[in-house]
Amino acid sequence: MLAPMNLAPTNPPAMHLAELNIAHLRAPADSPELAEFIALLEPVNAVADTAPGFVWRLKESESDPTALVVHDYGDHLVTNFSVWESLESLWNYAYRSEHLAVLRRRREWFLRMAEPYMVMWWVPAGEIPTLAEGMRRLERLRSEGPGPEAFTFKDAYDSSEAVSLPAAAAARK
Repeated sequence: MLAPMNLAPTNPPAMHLAELNIAHLRAPADSPELAEFIALLEPVNAVADTAPGFVWRLKESESDPTALVVHDYGDHLVTNFSVWESLESLWNYAYRSEHLAVLRRRREWFLRMAEPYMVMWWVPAGEIPTLAEGMRRLERLRSEGPGPEAFTFKDAYDSSEAVSLPAAAAARK
C-alpha cells in the first residue's frame, strides 16, 4: 500500500531585493568640489530610510549621516548598498522621490564608468548580504552579463527565478 502524499503547498521563501551601486569620486570626499554632495547625503538617505519597501542599508556610522562607508575597494570608491522588499519599491525610491534630483547631478561628483556599476539580486527575507558578496555579484554581472544571480533594472529577473538558487534553497531548510 502506498503512503499518503503530503499535498500541503510548499511556499517558497519570501524574497527581498539586494542592491549595490558604486561610484568613483571626482575628488576626495572632504574637498570643496564634493561639499554639496556630502551635504545631500543626510536628506537623501533619510528619504530612503522612510521609503515604502525599504528594509536596510549599509551605514558607516549611526551618529554621522554623512560618513561614507569605509572599505578595501579604494579610497575614491563610494558604495551604496541596500535591501528592499521589491524591485518596485527600489524603483520608486530611485526614480520617483527626491533621490532623482541628486541622481541627475551624479556627473558633477562622480567619474563616468564604462562598465556596470549597479547590481541587484534576490535574497531570502531577513538575510543581510555582505559588501564582499555585493562586489562579487557586480563582478559576475560584468563578466557574465545579467542573470537571476546578478541583474539590473534593464534586465531584471523576478524573485520566483531566484527561489531555486542556492541561497534560497538553504533558507528553505
